[in-house]
Amino acid sequence: MTDNVENIILEHLKRIQAELAVIREHNREVITRLGSLEAAVARVGRDQAANYSEVINDRNVIDTLRDRIERLERRLELI
Repeated sequence: MTDNVENIILEHLKRIQAELAVIREHNREVITRLGSLEAAVARVGRDQAANYSEVINDRNVIDTLRDRIERLERRLELI
């Protein structure tokens, strides 16, 4: 009877170990995919910062052009 109980316990332990191995592999995959998502989010943030920088530069160019046009209009007495 004791041998039978020990065999049942060993079988359960083996099943638990097998399930744990599957869970560990799944966790590795999830962690890898999460790392990829974090990198993608970082790239999006970097791209947004670059786009905002370009918008600011464009605004500066527009302001400069507006000032030049106003000076030209004043010189030509169009205003």
